[in-house]
Amino acid sequence: DYTAIADAVYTFAQSQSDPLAGPVSEALQVIDDAFDEWGQEHIALSFNGGKDCTVLLHLVAASLGRRSPSPQRRPLAAVYIPVPSPFLQLEAFIADAARAYDLDLFRCPPPPTPSIPAASASSTPVLPVESVATPGSAGPPATLDGGGETQRPKHAKGGEGMRVALELYKARFPHVEAILIGTRRGDPHGAQLGFRNPTDAGWPRFVRVNPIINWAYADVWAFLRRFRVPYCSLYDEGYTSLGSTYNTFPNPALRIVDGEGSCGDAKGGFASSSSASPASTAPAPMCVGEVHLPGLDDLSTDHQRGVGEEPRGGGGGRRERYRPAYELLDGALERAGR
Repeated sequence: DYTAIADAVYTFAQSQSDPLAGPVSEALQVIDDAFDEWGQEHIALSFNGGKDCTVLLHLVAASLGRRSPSPQRRPLAAVYIPVPSPFLQLEAFIADAARAYDLDLFRCPPPPTPSIPAASASSTPVLPVESVATPGSAGPPATLDGGGETQRPKHAKGGEGMRVALELYKARFPHVEAILIGTRRGDPHGAQLGFRNPTDAGWPRFVRVNPIINWAYADVWAFLRRFRVPYCSLYDEGYTSLGSTYNTFPNPALRIVDGEGSCGDAKGGFASSSSASPASTAPAPMCVGEVHLPGLDDLSTDHQRGVGEEPRGGGGGRRERYRPAYELLDGALERAGR
């Protein structure tokens, strides 16, 4: 129910006492301005199931809920560019979220996955392209080959795979002029971005709209937990940043060793509870404040809260457990598991 989401989120954005209200109000203004300028038919949402774009999805739903009555509302266009070897839990969450939020989701074909050389003491595996939260960024700097020709690394974050996927999307949906993206300033290629940035030279022409560019890691989790927005279950298993299965692991800053009762890396730290969240983190019907949102209740309980644990090898059968992502206090360690 976009209308219920809108009522709850816009009311909260006017709060004078909660520090999260400022970032929420700022993001809503950026989204509203984009819809005012281009209209819904010329805008798409970049959605890969991560925590940041899940926040953005809920904010966009609020904006649309405020401007369009339910009977007249069209599904929101969205694009998903998968990484090679995505997590099954992430894929399931994306499908569930697309149904719950009534997304017209276009899944770009994944880039071909090259063979990965075996690691050795003298070599590092060449990893396939990963999508990052900044479609249209140039990626790593160009280099010159032996003949003086400019070359860009093919297997680089934000590189060729992302560009090809966006070319496909532009050819299929030429009317889309702007893409809403959940990039934050601490993300790769995010430091110099503003609320709106055109794609770089050589990329399909879009305007990248970054409503939560100024949000911190803590803001993301405060929002998701304040509004009880369902998110991918991997975040409850200690993952704090999601990529491909072969280069993404639970964050060591959230590790708990059985019998020790403490985090494996004191630099990260974790809170015993979140000041921005309900006291209980048990699975519960989806709601915003006291507003029941039946349209979102269909999201699988696999994506609801609860500290997960993951068996790891070695250690004589010892199991390692991890605190949930929202308990990481030091946002600078967000990508420590990548």
